[in-house]
Amino acid sequence: MSSNRVSKIESLLVTEISDIVRNELKDPRLEGVTITQARVSRDLSHAKVYVSALGGTEARDKALEVLRNLAGRIRGEFGRRAHLRIVPEIHFEPDEGIEAGMRVHELLRQLEQG
Repeated sequence: MSSNRVSKIESLLVTEISDIVRNELKDPRLEGVTITQARVSRDLSHAKVYVSALGGTEARDKALEVLRNLAGRIRGEFGRRAHLRIVPEIHFEPDEGIEAGMRVHELLRQLEQG
């Protein structure tokens, strides 16, 4: 599978799942959720979709639980929208990058003040 095709599918996953979460799923626990990136296996059978949420770790973990429970429904809707022959199994994962950046920013601020 070409890396260009995989990249296009990753981008499509982020765009479409973001739209599905925002417009199709009416769960208040998903407010403030952002789909930050997706990584698809070379054979297109699996996709890790990374999630962050306003409100910190607790809000993100609740959102992840909801998304994991709805993964089959989200996959089905993504498949209808994307018109792919193979629709990857979707696995939702926490995006640690944003939180790590916030921690570094806070530590630098403390050093600056201290």
